[in-house]
Amino acid sequence: MGSYLEDLALEAVTALVGHGDVNEFLINKIVNRARNRPHPWSTRYPYICWSGLTDRTYNARLLPPATYPATEALGTRKPPIADVVALFAADPAGQRRCPKSTCLFPAFAQYLTDGFIRTMMSNTAEDRRRTTSNHEIDQSPLYGRTEEQTDALRLKSSAPGMKGRLKSQQIGGEEFPPFLYGPDDRVKDEFRGLDLPLGIDHTTPATRKTLFAVGGDRANANPQVAMMNALFLREHNRLAGLLEVGNPAWDDERVFQIARNIVIVMFIKIVVEEYINHINTSVFKFAADPQVAWKAKWNRPNWMTAEFSLLYRWHSLVPQKLEWNGAAIDGTAMNLNNELLISGGLANAFVQVSANNATELGLGNSADFLVPVEAKAIAQARSNDIASYNDYRRAMDMESADDFGDIVGESDDPVESARRLALARELDRLYGEPDNVEFYVGLFAEPRNENGPLPDLLLAMVALDAFSQALTNPLLSHHVYGDPENRKLAFTPEGLVEIENTKKLRDILVRNATGTGERFVGMTRRDWRRA
Repeated sequence: MGSYLEDLALEAVTALVGHGDVNEFLINKIVNRARNRPHPWSTRYPYICWSGLTDRTYNARLLPPATYPATEALGTRKPPIADVVALFAADPAGQRRCPKSTCLFPAFAQYLTDGFIRTMMSNTAEDRRRTTSNHEIDQSPLYGRTEEQTDALRLKSSAPGMKGRLKSQQIGGEEFPPFLYGPDDRVKDEFRGLDLPLGIDHTTPATRKTLFAVGGDRANANPQVAMMNALFLREHNRLAGLLEVGNPAWDDERVFQIARNIVIVMFIKIVVEEYINHINTSVFKFAADPQVAWKAKWNRPNWMTAEFSLLYRWHSLVPQKLEWNGAAIDGTAMNLNNELLISGGLANAFVQVSANNATELGLGNSADFLVPVEAKAIAQARSNDIASYNDYRRAMDMESADDFGDIVGESDDPVESARRLALARELDRLYGEPDNVEFYVGLFAEPRNENGPLPDLLLAMVALDAFSQALTNPLLSHHVYGDPENRKLAFTPEGLVEIENTKKLRDILVRNATGTGERFVGMTRRDWRRA
């Protein structure tokens, strides 16, 4: 998208008056760039049929599968995965750094997407087309995907001061989720309905004892993600306390449900007003105004697409090593290990993650321990018969690449120019024609935008899906948030004040973690300057 958002913002500012008008104009332009939901296709069948249109255990599709009917006609060629995945591995000399993002950005991106991008974890091609997603931004890593999981995580107490709470424990004077495993190295009986953490087979008893009982199987992935869940657990329980005091006649159930409403909308505000504004390349700042969606033609029920599941694999943003309290810790040592979070505390974890600069998104920059994950993503794209990179450029109303130089772009820096030229030659060797370049490869072959962390096509598709899936949340509908009486019933006046006072993760952290003080917590590097 390069200057896409900048150009849109300039167009809006010259045509409209008022932040709300510009906000609505821009969001509609971004979302209407491609076809709106409902999509005609899903990953269940390579043709349009009732089951394919309604079975949400499969992902939807933005474009029809490439193999139906025209793979051979297109002349598509697929090089061996081992050759393709080599494109993703970082140079032995080290990873390129992102000039805009701290590591809080990829940490939040992982926590956000783990709630709704849920491909079934299996090596079978069939399972790589299926999903366990609820297709909503519903904070399922905190609350669980099912009613059974939610019940297991709730305290369910009528005792004064305990209504509506999620289960938690105190460690060193700080609140954390309870542990998943008991002293006998077995999952506690009360948590047997939860999804086991992904990668649990590669842990030791020492590692397992720090794993939390949480709603998502990825919410223990590393301390950077676990800290997000711990933060929102504290905020939920804090809000439950406020609601109980303000509404003493309410039972445990109502306190819990209203606190959850508030947390979900707070989370969506952060998605738009901190996360999307960090991705944003323009000077205009987006607002999480639900009115934008109320009469929009794109206001349709959410259904995550196979393409969305792939384009959010931002592995190259993650450094090989993370600096934490003066020590360089390899990423492999952080997997399923919450000790760093527990020992240092929540405020310190956010400060440490924010103090590390993210690496640059793109080919040739993935840490060693994430390269095998790139291979799985390529295999998933092929199992789902995802169309080509150029097909998605055209679907997003962008010019297709006529040669490999169009994909990798140009640079005035001699070293960067040489890297891109070498990448173009390798893409030529592997694919022969630009139309043969796979979607997943082309996404990350493009150069990062000058004023943002993402490249063109990726930014366009992320912006489209982010707005059309966040602002369509049922809690933000015209009949809930847009009705003054229903808004008070769903959130309470005191809850609405808390929502209004929340724009960034730091706002919630200050309310829930001593020791934050004036220390820096943010997704955008303090030394970043607009080009």
